[in-house]
Amino acid sequence: MPPISRRTLLGALAAAPIVLSARPSFASAGSFASSDSGAAFVDSYRTNVPTNLTADTNAAVRILGGMRRVWQTGTAWNTGTVLDEATLRANLRYCVRVTSHRSADDEARAFIQDRQHQSYAVLTGLGPLAPMYKAGALAVTSITTAPTGTPATKIDDAVPPGAPAGSAIGAGSPTSALGQVVTLVNTVRGTYSSGNPSKAAYQYPRPWRMNANSQVADTGELDELGYPIYDSPVEVVPQLLRQRSTTPADDGGFPSGHTNAFHLAALAYAYAVPERFQELVTAAFDLAETRIVAGMHSPADVIGGRILATALAAAILNDPANAELKAAARAQAQAYFPPQPATTAAERAAGERLVTPKLTYGLPRGRSTAPMTVPKGAEVLLETRQPYLTAAQRREVLRTTALGAGWPLLDGPEHWGRLNLFAAADGYGAFDHDVVVTLSAWVPGAGSSGAGSSGAGFAGADSWRNDIGGCGGLTKAGTGSLTLTGHNSYRGGTTVAGGVLTAASRTALGTGDVTVAGGTLRVTEALRVAGSYRQHSGTLATHGHGTVLDVHGNATLGAGSVLEVHGDPGRDVTVLRACRVSGRFAKVVTPPGLKATVGYSRTAVTVRLRRG
Repeated sequence: MPPISRRTLLGALAAAPIVLSARPSFASAGSFASSDSGAAFVDSYRTNVPTNLTADTNAAVRILGGMRRVWQTGTAWNTGTVLDEATLRANLRYCVRVTSHRSADDEARAFIQDRQHQSYAVLTGLGPLAPMYKAGALAVTSITTAPTGTPATKIDDAVPPGAPAGSAIGAGSPTSALGQVVTLVNTVRGTYSSGNPSKAAYQYPRPWRMNANSQVADTGELDELGYPIYDSPVEVVPQLLRQRSTTPADDGGFPSGHTNAFHLAALAYAYAVPERFQELVTAAFDLAETRIVAGMHSPADVIGGRILATALAAAILNDPANAELKAAARAQAQAYFPPQPATTAAERAAGERLVTPKLTYGLPRGRSTAPMTVPKGAEVLLETRQPYLTAAQRREVLRTTALGAGWPLLDGPEHWGRLNLFAAADGYGAFDHDVVVTLSAWVPGAGSSGAGSSGAGFAGADSWRNDIGGCGGLTKAGTGSLTLTGHNSYRGGTTVAGGVLTAASRTALGTGDVTVAGGTLRVTEALRVAGSYRQHSGTLATHGHGTVLDVHGNATLGAGSVLEVHGDPGRDVTVLRACRVSGRFAKVVTPPGLKATVGYSRTAVTVRLRRG
């Protein structure tokens, strides 16, 4: 989209200043956060065009309204006013700290990610699937290295010599073997996805044009390349000096356009390839940081770009006009990519360490306690990542994993900035109501994925890795498998009604009662049951050598209960300890070649495996 002329903008801004709602939203996953105009962003995103430059006329300008709390647009590009000194000082301090300590490798990477097409850059999030994607989509780039020092001319991405016929930069060719995925990415990054109208509306300068007080101080001098010199502690990397704009009125910093593009592409790919959802989200955060390293943007700019992209991706994926396309892209990706191993705990932890500080960039937090209201339509972002949940359940996942209130930039209308998609991919953050989750071990036509060996992908097997609190409980139904790995404290109890529920931490099942009424409760680590344990039917599958089930209340074993044991022969294993044990297992299943001797006492069940 071409830049917006400041000359045509000033009159419009003066006549119609940005107006934003200061009313808090109600805490609800069922109700929708929307603007004062009554139109939610997902229903009005097509107003994001160059001719609409106010919050009343442009939904994108409106949802970025948190910026209005810290910055007041001036009558010219360089006359804005700081409203929140603490936030904007911290914003610039971060820029100074990062740019003053960057290495030569940091500078080279900042150049590459500035000049490389953003839809191509995000492919790093596909990990082992990236080479396959590039080959199938005919996605190429000419930006793979950085020059030493400042190049003689501006440099742009292009199809490199020798690339396969039909190759394209960015996401690739729409006519390739992955053309539907390419088209989805291009559509999400389409006509209504520019950050330029918001840049023009807010006119918050780039950091290299400002001093530590967010004031523009032009020295009146030119550098050796002919660019104005500003009194600023932030320097652009040498390789990008020629990429600076000479028309600052058309070159605002907030929101970051590259960041918007990184996150838009990441969320489009994540819809088609949800097996890499967290990794793609992580890649977008990582790439956005290079905008600060480059000296081109500040944390506020990057946060704004992320907020805008999150809302735009949800709106475009929700648009009925794109329903067939998104389904076709998902199906094409499923058919194209082979199953992949699940992300390891170490990889997930590394992603969390990268993403978490960049959600807020450590900017000052106020005292607001406004409850989270999930924006209308945001649940579509998890539609393929958690296909076994209802839309209402996905909204609850978003609500219970969202950031708290208090960060001005994140607290804008509709709360798009408070969504934490990395955390949401790991399931609920709390059970504030009883949750029934149904996974199916086989879904006709679902294809295969790395989510599980059942062929149903995430619809058949998933892991919830968050620490889950709340007063509600969990019922696991269906034939599929769910694993809980968090340090959970939910109080409403756990029921296994079908399939497999794996408890992979000592406190995986919270602090309530546990009931097995069907399916299998699989215990991979010593498990604490804070309440009572009742097994009417179904299977308790144990692994390990110590006390497997430590029940603080009573344990009741019904006539249909089954015990499945794994371990080394010749060792006594306490599979269950409780205040009182009633009943016996009707059947004991052992590995091939082993038999079990089961002992029952008033307070424990022990098993010794032997060969035979």
